[in-house]
Amino acid sequence: MNETTTSAKRVLGPDDVRRATTRMAHESLERNGGLDGLVLLGLQKGGVWLAQRLGAEIGRIERPVPVGTIDASLHRDDIGIRPVVPAGRSEIPGDLDDATVVLVDDVLFTGRTVRAALDAIAEYGRPRAVQLAVLVDRGHRELPIRPDFVGKNLPTSRSEDVRVSPDGVEIVGARERGRRDVGGGS
Repeated sequence: MNETTTSAKRVLGPDDVRRATTRMAHESLERNGGLDGLVLLGLQKGGVWLAQRLGAEIGRIERPVPVGTIDASLHRDDIGIRPVVPAGRSEIPGDLDDATVVLVDDVLFTGRTVRAALDAIAEYGRPRAVQLAVLVDRGHRELPIRPDFVGKNLPTSRSEDVRVSPDGVEIVGARERGRRDVGGGS
């Protein structure tokens, strides 16, 4: 099967990502009244770099904050539908009981990965609260999940992809499926 993709459209550059991260760090500190009991957990894979960047920014503003990672792969609700490939290891930087966990991901789409991450977090303790920070919220929720801290609301169609990195955010146009040439059939 041939598949072509339209060109990518850059919607945020590196400076935009930096500004959004700085704003989200300030918002997190303000909402939580400082750092007491605050832990950042980057969702494997896309949320890890963002959690590290948020942690560095919070450290610059106030003082260092514990930053770890969480892999929600084995908690997904589509395990029977698609192959499960662990994204990485969970590295929890301490006790989560009675902590305020800020779960960090690059893109929020359907909410299913966040739901799986909540189950994964529960294996490590019972936080006082879990908040969600995302660089891009693209809508299309299938579950009642809403981010607390958002870098950019970016309405997209379901057929578009959003690529996020420290260097920026791009929307990749709708995929066009080509003709399948198998055994001479159409």
